Order: sequence, then structure tokens, then C-alpha cells
Amino acid sequence: MTLDRLVMLFAGSMVLLSVLLTLFVSPLFVWFTVFIGLNLIQSSFTGFCPAAIAFRRMGARPGRAFE
Repeated sequence: MTLDRLVMLFAGSMVLLSVLLTLFVSPLFVWFTVFIGLNLIQSSFTGFCPAAIAFRRMGARPGRAFE
């Protein structure tokens, strides 16, 4: 799996996890969803993505979006 797909898989999983935590644990977990959304927005403008850096260090094959 390429770096791009891993980042998208991770982001989607975190959004779903945060929604489930908000529904079943505490409404305050909505702030986790907000954090994820803000991180995705800043990543689209700056190209800086902490998840991409971590996956690259773990040996993920490069993709096109995060080169």
C-alpha cells in the first residue's frame, strides 16, 4: 500500500473512531474530530502531515500526494 492510501486509511479510521467515542463514551470527544479535521485542512495547504512522516519512517512506499 502506498503512503497516500495509508494516510487516507488512517485519517478515515480516526474520524470514525472519534465519532464512535463521541456517541458512546463522551460528547467531549467531538474535539478529537475537530482536531482531525483541522489537521487535514492544514495538511492540504502546507503539505506537512505527521502521519505521512510516521508512515514514511516505517517504510511505506512513496505515493504522489506526499512526496
